[in-house]
Amino acid sequence: MVNTERITQTFCDLVRIDSIGGKERQMADTIRQKLTALGYSSTEDNAGDTIGGNAGNVIVKIPGNNQAAPLLFMAHMDTVEPGRGKVPIIEGDLIKSDGTTVLGGDDLAGVACILEAINVLKEESISHGDIYAVFTIAEEGGLFGARTLDISVIPAKYAYILDDEGPIGTAAIKAPSYNRLRFIVKGRAAHAGLCPEDGINAIRVAAAAIAELPFMGRIDAGSTCNIGMIQGGRARNIVPDQVIVDGEVRSLENEKLSSLTLQLTDSFKKTVEREGGTVDIEVENTYGGYSVAEDHGIIQLMKKAASRLDIPVNLHATGGGSDTNVINGKGIPAVDISVGMSNVHSTSEQIAISDMVKAARLMVEIIRVHAEDVSCG
Repeated sequence: MVNTERITQTFCDLVRIDSIGGKERQMADTIRQKLTALGYSSTEDNAGDTIGGNAGNVIVKIPGNNQAAPLLFMAHMDTVEPGRGKVPIIEGDLIKSDGTTVLGGDDLAGVACILEAINVLKEESISHGDIYAVFTIAEEGGLFGARTLDISVIPAKYAYILDDEGPIGTAAIKAPSYNRLRFIVKGRAAHAGLCPEDGINAIRVAAAAIAELPFMGRIDAGSTCNIGMIQGGRARNIVPDQVIVDGEVRSLENEKLSSLTLQLTDSFKKTVEREGGTVDIEVENTYGGYSVAEDHGIIQLMKKAASRLDIPVNLHATGGGSDTNVINGKGIPAVDISVGMSNVHSTSEQIAISDMVKAARLMVEIIRVHAEDVSCG
């Protein structure tokens, strides 16, 4: 039985640990200590070395006691800024931050749910096949931990990533491919007071190119575009000769992603050149999308488990990326399931204790049903 007091304590303990992407050392050590206390030996890969961080992905195998195919459960241990000095505040069934930082439910709630489920499996001696749990680093900003994960050591049939919002029972079965865009706009420097006419203002050129983009924000139901960062200039009295503009394009359809990216880059280049500048354009497909059919075995297993708990299942497409994208790309069918977090990436983030309890119960039931199906078969 899921222990409400224990999962609440675990979550609050994790929240109090700073774990900004690339600096998850204390979080990784804490998770490994908790696994050791449960009697399980974990490993840590070299993902941190690959990205210049101070910790790797934490991987643990819970040996099975029946012949059910292995399952994988994942959550990421990094949080976004402002995420230093987080203080969880419990108000009835809700846990909130103190209003100065994010709470970190994204995705420490997923971490807490997995740890609680492992506790329950052991306490109740539940029959199950091999269970793998992976706690990834640096998911925020690029899914870096999952991308470096050696999936060959994890022979899982299905993967459930505990990193979605919405009511428990929600699962993201579609997610977009993602292109990172960088425009390095070059003008010509000059003294802003003595001879500005000799310069080409890269900021003005970049602004014109952004203003004339054919679309921005929501493009259609499955596609979005954003310009998120602009960096440039040397001083107030120098006509800026370079500006870096960073953006992104996402789409549920790969062909549309390619078309939208081409439209954006062509438009940007034409405007820059018309305004007298030049531009270097970088496009990187950071991760691919995924689409899992509603009748797929991974969904049927979740539905059967949820039905036993009287939890409605809500399948949807998401506009965000998660480790789920990467795991599908590595060949393991995966879906992103909710742990109940809300208002993520903001100082008003919160989560209901009852939702975490329900999410952990659903995870345990998925494992139980999976093992029973093998026994009955």
